[in-house]
Amino acid sequence: MRSFSISCMLLLLSAGLFAQGYQFSEVKRIEATPVKNQASTGTCWCFATVSFMESELLRMGKGTYDLSEMFLVRQKYYNQLQNNYLKRGKGNIGQGSLSHTAKNAFKQVGIVPEEVYTGINYNSDRHNHSELVKFVKAIADVAVEAKQRSPEYYKLIDNLFDTYLGKLPEKFTYQGKEYTPKSFAASLGLNMDDYIELTSFTHHPYYTQCEIEVPDNWEHELMYNLPLDELIQTIDYALNNGNTVCWDGDVSEKGFSFVNGVAINPEVTKVDDYATTDRARFEKLTELDRLSEIYKFEHPYPEVNVTPEVRQKGYESFVTTDDHLMHLTGIARDQNGTKYYITKNSWGTERNAFGGYLNMSESFVRAKTIYIMVHKDAIPKALKGKLGI
Repeated sequence: MRSFSISCMLLLLSAGLFAQGYQFSEVKRIEATPVKNQASTGTCWCFATVSFMESELLRMGKGTYDLSEMFLVRQKYYNQLQNNYLKRGKGNIGQGSLSHTAKNAFKQVGIVPEEVYTGINYNSDRHNHSELVKFVKAIADVAVEAKQRSPEYYKLIDNLFDTYLGKLPEKFTYQGKEYTPKSFAASLGLNMDDYIELTSFTHHPYYTQCEIEVPDNWEHELMYNLPLDELIQTIDYALNNGNTVCWDGDVSEKGFSFVNGVAINPEVTKVDDYATTDRARFEKLTELDRLSEIYKFEHPYPEVNVTPEVRQKGYESFVTTDDHLMHLTGIARDQNGTKYYITKNSWGTERNAFGGYLNMSESFVRAKTIYIMVHKDAIPKALKGKLGI
């Protein structure tokens, strides 16, 4: 089976042929930049957030930009090392993070175009941090054990990132103008304080800010907590009014099938009734024809009616976990009228036949969302009043 380009995927979507057994009609689609590939890295948080920011630039009439994820990822590693040292080695120095990590790095060091800083300074055409993060941990452990960070420590860190990611540009020329990373960031007109993270859990009071208890929230950022229906209403309001949504949630469920281009939350309980999860074996996927044989997404299934109680039970039993960030760019409906969210992933365009996109059902999103991020003006006015925004 050959891979389809994004343009082909759009034609299939408009024709109602987006996934085998599913016929989707597009309700709303918002412009987005091409799908990228995070490859062998745990940097979905940055790819999704940068994709969101690139759509923001399109919405603002700024044009099409291809921004460097790895420029922000590098600063994130620095910030984690600082956090881990001050926590006596008990910080999170893994590859994961959340959207606000990209926002914080952007405010610290700015941003550059992808062509200025690809973040690949090794013999590969794709990102791979498997070796890099082992060296990061080793250097971090030595500093904690020594109870000091010597001048050599800082040199090692700089040299490590220079070796794997490339040297940081102090100045660069882009489209005939000279910039620094901070002046380029300023030229984009993106105010990181305009972007708000929202969640929905019953163990925190509604309409207040809370800290969600997931390991990737190592910066202990606060999010606004909403009733579940209002969280979904915010997603719909944003998308219907031309704003995309940055989404974080659980993709380890059996109803999540990137290969088939859908994520569902079916009522069925037998494994044979629908696909086993493809998240764990994602890196091993190469032959779409062979893999498609193990999936049985033959038609839309009845889905779970997700209440706040159902959602909370999934979270507190550790079934719903913080796995992956993606970018919601539209709304579609299947042949039964069920609502889905058109979702841009960061696993490249070759892993499914839909240009790297998938459709997530409303039931799946209600159950498996950890949080979303939107522009503050994409929040309904009445809700902004409740939150004091």
